[in-house]
Amino acid sequence: MGGARALQGIVLMVAAVACFAALDTLTKIAGAAVPVVMALWLRYLVQAGLTGAVLLPARGRALLRTRRPLLQCVRAVTMLLSSGCAFFSLQVLPVGEFTAVVSLTPLVMALAAAAMLGERVSAVRWLFLLTGFVGALVVIRPGAGLQPAMLLPLGAVLSNAAYQLLTSVLTRADGVGTTHFYTGCVATVLLSAALPSAWTSQLTALHWCLLAGMALAGTAGHLFLVLAYARAPVSLLTPYLYLQIAFAMLGGWLAFAYLPDAWSVLGVAVIAASGVGGTVAATRNRELPGRPVGAT
Repeated sequence: MGGARALQGIVLMVAAVACFAALDTLTKIAGAAVPVVMALWLRYLVQAGLTGAVLLPARGRALLRTRRPLLQCVRAVTMLLSSGCAFFSLQVLPVGEFTAVVSLTPLVMALAAAAMLGERVSAVRWLFLLTGFVGALVVIRPGAGLQPAMLLPLGAVLSNAAYQLLTSVLTRADGVGTTHFYTGCVATVLLSAALPSAWTSQLTALHWCLLAGMALAGTAGHLFLVLAYARAPVSLLTPYLYLQIAFAMLGGWLAFAYLPDAWSVLGVAVIAASGVGGTVAATRNRELPGRPVGAT
């Protein structure tokens, strides 16, 4: 039975990262024509609506009870920052390279958790983090032609790491369903305040289809992710996060006929290797934090 649940967890994790790669690909397609506030508003509105429709009938007011309302709001803000960085990053970076840089999140999160909780981080794990950062520099290749927006993936890494650390705290305090619901609601309310100035009526039917696809891909990805972690341990599932890079590159090829050059492939390989190596080292040393997620 344990083996069957572990296999279910792996399948769900693969489905989750495929959804996240689809979200990033659709975001890149829509980004040139759709205001970021509109795109994010619809995404979180759908997340809050679907979560409420599924959980409210079963849990009632219990879904709305939170012991840490301030932290719930902070978590939603970090998710918005991560999503905003991702949206603008994808306008200047190919989907696969962006995903590879954001895949540094589990390593950064491990070190942040260690610093906050006072845990010892081995020299091996520091080495994997440094190696992954070098891989990110190879992908971005800073130089004379560097655009400031190309540094945004690193902002996505930091905000996503903060989001995941808060998730590990809040899911213990309030549960997964309540935390997921509050993130959607708080983000929707915050974005609604800015929506009137960002709204445009110039969108075509194709743009609305892209927005709907983004909302559904993001919501489904996070749902699959939660279900995966409910069935299998973090140490087993974390290496499968890096399949998102492959799915993202596939999306870039299908949508834009883009193939990464040799340097990008090298950087992506270095990041993936450092991520898997860091996970193995963390598992052996029992230092792995909460629930690392490479998703935006």
